[in-house]
Amino acid sequence: MASRLVNGGLAIGIDLGGTQIRAALIDHDGTILKRLAEPTQANAGPDVVIGQMVALAAAAADGVDRGMIAGVGVSSPGPLDTRDGIALAIPTLAGFVDFPLRAALAHALSLPVALENDGIAAALGEWTFGAAKGFANAVYVTVSTGIGGGVIVDGRVLRGRRGMAGHVGHMSFVRGGELCVCGNHGCFEAYGSGTAFTRRAVIAAAGDAATALGKSGQPIDAATVFAAATAGDGLARQLVAEEAQILGQGFASLLHLYSPDILVMGGGLSNQFALLESGITAALHEGAMPAFRDTPVVPAALGNNSGLIGAATLVFESP
Repeated sequence: MASRLVNGGLAIGIDLGGTQIRAALIDHDGTILKRLAEPTQANAGPDVVIGQMVALAAAAADGVDRGMIAGVGVSSPGPLDTRDGIALAIPTLAGFVDFPLRAALAHALSLPVALENDGIAAALGEWTFGAAKGFANAVYVTVSTGIGGGVIVDGRVLRGRRGMAGHVGHMSFVRGGELCVCGNHGCFEAYGSGTAFTRRAVIAAAGDAATALGKSGQPIDAATVFAAATAGDGLARQLVAEEAQILGQGFASLLHLYSPDILVMGGGLSNQFALLESGITAALHEGAMPAFRDTPVVPAALGNNSGLIGAATLVFESP
């Protein structure tokens, strides 16, 4: 078990993202009792975003005795100083630079607030209630707009200095390669994320007369590429194979770094795990040392709720 949970009580989990904010009322056994979401006003500044979080939390707890709510757990993109509750510089949210996120939300809600990096929160959710439950060593990788992650080592969550461990999307992948949103070049995220996958698809489709991608006026995104691959489109199948190879290469490095019992893939692209699995496995067998090749790679069991449930779990952790 990832943490020792107190008996009884409810928590509010909030998953803050650059595209969407989600909030849920969650029981101590990980059951989601009520869930809401709305688009993030990402360019409006911290006050507006905090207001959104407060409104969603209030809606999630509507009709519930306040005394039953132990606190609020927040999953947020980083980098964060989770020790002091500070958003250091979130690239997808305007104004979240050296912003006291935990204190601001605790003041607005008058409830205890726990703050965690979104990758670590999702890892905690999967470790406590999902695909990594029962394992002492696990790596969680979210592959969505960006790439993030969290690591469990020897039965403990790896947080590191200021709680900033687990930024697996920003390990160097190609020296001097594509510009990443973090400002560096050649990060794993710049090649393996859903954003990078879509960018490659748009460029490739423009130069391929035979593909159906983009030809009907439908915007090209990850979902349309996977649908076209399922339908047998040659370019789409090639793009999916390339994405699987990139992910497998990155995952191999994570196996070497952390030697997990299991690697869990979450995020939007994990919904297409069935199409990616064989290519990821092939890339792992090519890039990982033999002793690491039998490590299972599985999709997240909690789906898009890994971070929400993991954030709530922070509230229930007993010292």
